[in-house]
Amino acid sequence: MAVTEKKSTDATQDVGERIQKVLARGGVGSRREIEVWIGEGRLKLNGVVVKLGDRLNTGDHLLLNDRLVNWQKFAIQPTRVLLYHKPAGEVVTRRDPQGRPIVFTQLPKLSTARWIAVGRLDINTSGLLLVTNNGELANRLMHPSSQIEREYAVRVLGDIPDATLEKLKKGVELEDGIAKFDDIKFYAGEGANKWYYVTVSEGRNRLVRRLWESQAIVVSRLIRVRYGPIVLPERLKNHSFYEVTDKELDLLFEFAGLDRKETEKLDKAQFTKPVRPTKPKQHTHKP
Repeated sequence: MAVTEKKSTDATQDVGERIQKVLARGGVGSRREIEVWIGEGRLKLNGVVVKLGDRLNTGDHLLLNDRLVNWQKFAIQPTRVLLYHKPAGEVVTRRDPQGRPIVFTQLPKLSTARWIAVGRLDINTSGLLLVTNNGELANRLMHPSSQIEREYAVRVLGDIPDATLEKLKKGVELEDGIAKFDDIKFYAGEGANKWYYVTVSEGRNRLVRRLWESQAIVVSRLIRVRYGPIVLPERLKNHSFYEVTDKELDLLFEFAGLDRKETEKLDKAQFTKPVRPTKPKQHTHKP
């Protein structure tokens, strides 16, 4: 019996879609998260613990933490991307034990997936937060190898010597390694407060604040204004979101190095109950 099952599994390795790809497209988690779950033995395919490389085919039963996953509805998942203007005081998490406002409660509900935040903003940082239902796209936009620029407007206290700015661009030692600003530009300020625009190409936790604080500089306000090619719209108010258009979505996939048609395609020979994609619409949410 064991030999027969193994032959059957091997014979299907070149058909269907990899489990982590299907679940990521459905917003269950990012591809990297799902690969970790597979390594932990949390997924079962037709009663057998999943291993990396396993694929889904019509009629397969998939369990995550012993709960059935209706993965067929992810066979085609029209991608949606929202630009959300996060205010200070909101947290980017699913649940908060302290009862603080949560970003995801401000977003429209999805029937067949969940929103995935592309990177995080800490509770005191406001500005642009990208969210999508496409785990593959989110993973590509967040992966360290992508080196995608993040730009912030930062208000600091006091005059900053040119030598300090140069040091921050060359690199300083933080507790988790050397870090630097790719660029620093003075924007405005004549009194005690000065505004700068800074860019970084990695998403380490609280990196922008920690870089300034390493030079004993107080950050009084921090706003993310750009993530890669996506700029925070000037008219987008706090708590509001904008859904990218179909054309903008094509450009974002191209920037991420992904084939949109390939990512969203439906192989009718493998999957059942196709869902017709709908054209994204613009929304504005007001609490």
